[in-house]
Amino acid sequence: MSEHVRISEIFGPTLQGEGALIGRPTVFVRTGGCDYRCVWCDTPHAVKSAFRDEWKPMQAGEILGKIEALSGGQPLVVSLSGGNPAIQPLEGLIDLGRARGYGFALETQGSIAQSWFAKLDVLTLSPKPPSSQMVTDWAAFDACLAAAGDGPQIALKSVVFDDLDYAYARVAAARYPHLPLYLQPGNHKIQGQSDHEALMARMRWLADSVAKDRWFSATVLPQLHVMLWGNQRGV
Repeated sequence: MSEHVRISEIFGPTLQGEGALIGRPTVFVRTGGCDYRCVWCDTPHAVKSAFRDEWKPMQAGEILGKIEALSGGQPLVVSLSGGNPAIQPLEGLIDLGRARGYGFALETQGSIAQSWFAKLDVLTLSPKPPSSQMVTDWAAFDACLAAAGDGPQIALKSVVFDDLDYAYARVAAARYPHLPLYLQPGNHKIQGQSDHEALMARMRWLADSVAKDRWFSATVLPQLHVMLWGNQRGV
């Protein structure tokens, strides 16, 4: 019998709102639990222990059944997120889904390596900047890269709230110059309607900073889902 995965929510199809697959139709599988406690976390319902009773233990076959029902049996990209999905036993789901034509993309902060990273189609590594009040373990991050090997497309993504975060992103990019880098303005409002004016101001500042510094290898993107739906859950 396969291991159970703690599921916070499964929803879609909707659009991937950020990173290498921005704009792509996807079904989200959001797992429960995280080894980080970022102060600006926008998914506390998938992180904090206060929500633990809402997380449903599901086996790989159950999860895939929900994905197939949502997608009408038509394969698409499945986005594995959290919390930190790397702490969950997701290999069985990936194996079942790929056998039926589904692709899998995962985003993690790079704190926990799993051998099954090599089976993903896209792995987004998103180390958390100073504004998160977390400290990056670069050895663990390197272990994630090693575990993925040449299997998935790998991208680096950095959230930027301020000058310190921007400097951190520059350091991360310099450490991994072979990885495509995506920058996005941080979302400071995690519940209710988003503050579009403030988000766009931060987006403009980020775009201006990249241009001023001639940082031409960076790709600057908005959080598309926040622009479209604010901070609603399940979209």
